[in-house]
Amino acid sequence: MPRFAANLSMMFTDVPFLDRFDAAARAGFTAVEFLFPYDHPAEAVGERLKRNGLTQALFNLPPGNWDAGEKGFAALPERFDDLKRSLETALPYAKATGVERLHLMAGIADRNSTKAVEQFYKSVAWAAEFYASHGLDVVIEPINPRNVPGYFLNDFGFARDLIAELKIPNLKLQFDIYHCQIIHGDVTMRLREMMPITGHVQIASIPSRNEPDGEELNYPFLFTELDRLGYGGFVGCEYNPRGKTTDGLAWFKPYAGAKS
Repeated sequence: MPRFAANLSMMFTDVPFLDRFDAAARAGFTAVEFLFPYDHPAEAVGERLKRNGLTQALFNLPPGNWDAGEKGFAALPERFDDLKRSLETALPYAKATGVERLHLMAGIADRNSTKAVEQFYKSVAWAAEFYASHGLDVVIEPINPRNVPGYFLNDFGFARDLIAELKIPNLKLQFDIYHCQIIHGDVTMRLREMMPITGHVQIASIPSRNEPDGEELNYPFLFTELDRLGYGGFVGCEYNPRGKTTDGLAWFKPYAGAKS
């Protein structure tokens, strides 16, 4: 049975961020993820997790100025110093939460640029090797160009090939089914191909990015497929609820309380 992690940046947004841990636990989630914790002290985030018996599945490394449109800087040669500082910034949060994987964002850059490609390889290797000594995985996630125009990492094949070339044991793929369907389609076959390098999975309906209970994909089939493939990681619920989060959790009831 898949282990689902509520995404607290998108779910339970009717209450303040730190209170969303309590709300997720009450709804039956045993794990959570979120985009960024950096507006709150690491100790406060860790305390909410422990109070509710929750596991931290994932969070993102600092992306730069998110409000100004920055989406990370791993592919930006002029921002390598910022990237190195971001690894240090995230470390206290990783320790406080006990998270085992962090998402490194690529940034807005041209994937046809040799300099951007070289920088991305360099940044990914640097980040993975930095966190290896702390027992942490680094995951990279292809993101579709409809949601984030100009995002450097917008192809699952490119991510697969990079991971294969670098051969760093703690470097994994973040397989967001929503993004994969929009970029490529053929989700099931790609899951089968890329499961050996997959460290985290995320879900949402396509095309609306709502609860995984309708539209293009048959999620019950995909959840069964994840089990069949032996996936033991978390499935992050990175979707925008159509209304109040708790009103849209009928899809989740068969899985509520699954142990982390």
